[in-house]
Amino acid sequence: MAGITTHVLDTSVGRPAAGIAVSLEMLDGDGWTHVGSGSTDRDGRLADLLPAERVEAATYQLRFDTAAYFSSRGVEGFYPEIAIRFEVTEAGVNHHVPLLLSPFGYSTYRGS
Repeated sequence: MAGITTHVLDTSVGRPAAGIAVSLEMLDGDGWTHVGSGSTDRDGRLADLLPAERVEAATYQLRFDTAAYFSSRGVEGFYPEIAIRFEVTEAGVNHHVPLLLSPFGYSTYRGS
């Protein structure tokens, strides 16, 4: 699996976060351009945001709709949306960006 992928874990319940809408954008001369989107599967994964052959060296942004996710579970969250910006310096290489999520905090890192 190569390209840009993500995985969301809801640390408040110790399980994958299924059904989170995710949008991928790339920064270009005119601002942000939408390049991919989808929803996390039952394992909290979204593996088909952008295939490796379409990954360019650029700044990207993943946007997670956490408001809808928590609302669907009857949970009040503090962050209605989480945006993670990262730089790709080598085109065609896998970039996995996981999100560890709870109603009042989050963490991320460069995965493998």
